[in-house]
Amino acid sequence: MSKNLENKKQVVADILEKLQKAQSVVIVHYSGITVENVTKLRNQFRENGVEYCVLKNTLVKRALHEMGITGLDEHLEGPSAFAFGMNDPVAPAKVVYDFVEKNKTDCISVKAGLMGTEIMDEKAVKALSLLPSREVLLARLVGSLKAPISNLVYALEALRKKQAGEE
Repeated sequence: MSKNLENKKQVVADILEKLQKAQSVVIVHYSGITVENVTKLRNQFRENGVEYCVLKNTLVKRALHEMGITGLDEHLEGPSAFAFGMNDPVAPAKVVYDFVEKNKTDCISVKAGLMGTEIMDEKAVKALSLLPSREVLLARLVGSLKAPISNLVYALEALRKKQAGEE
């Protein structure tokens, strides 16, 4: 076997591992982006725990086919970068759309996404980016669970004061 083929097989295996570990993946189209902007974007990805890299489309296709995913082939044409959300499934989409909005640029756009083995079109990725972060959702859940208990305590305290004549 040639050394080049062995290298490609190793790269496909690495991509496959990333795809399997990632909670979500966003496929990004880029064209005409400046070095300054791509550096800003990479820094934002890094701050949010997202792995961002440019990979060969053919090698990504092979890794996806090994996972049994074939619906992304049409999106793997032209310049493609991949954002792997390892800890937060919302982070890659949120970073891309925040970057586009803040920099008022059209040099970067979302092609498609992947959550587990489910393929997301651009609209689904946009909807994902609008979700609050995991921490905010957890805080809301705790607040929702705490509210009825707090209301019960307030009602019981008011009842106790009324009976004791403390009003």
